[in-house]
Amino acid sequence: MPYASRKAQKEDFARIGKFPANAEEAFFMYPSGVYPLTGEQLEEAAAKRFHPTVVLHDGELAGYANFYATNEGTQFWLGNFIVAPAFRSKGAGAFLLTTMMEIAKRDLGMSRLQLVCHGINTKAMLFYLKMGFQPFEMFAAKDHEGRPIVSFKLAAAL
Repeated sequence: MPYASRKAQKEDFARIGKFPANAEEAFFMYPSGVYPLTGEQLEEAAAKRFHPTVVLHDGELAGYANFYATNEGTQFWLGNFIVAPAFRSKGAGAFLLTTMMEIAKRDLGMSRLQLVCHGINTKAMLFYLKMGFQPFEMFAAKDHEGRPIVSFKLAAAL
């Protein structure tokens, strides 16, 4: 199999911070982050999250994601999902999402995985729909420049 996964390590975060090509991509990955993302920023966020996971291809970082908790830790959501530019549309995203779904079911006891995707991120919305996620709620939000956007909560059965 061309992809493998493991727990994110301290030295990974600086490289992950370079995955977003611009402020908009950084916003899609980490809405409360400050572009350009730094390793310290991402490591600090990961310390407050669960199962920070990287995908590798021949030892090269290809993607990253984690989970965050809401409702006093009773509900987990997929967060900080991003694929390195060189690995987009090459199966890394599907491998990462499938891996995170397996972790959610096995290690967190979840029967449904939820995430938030911004409506202006059409590629991601289409990807999540292809992977079995369906929208169940939409809400008004602001993008990285403070402009109003619509964001969607999506979920898939595990």
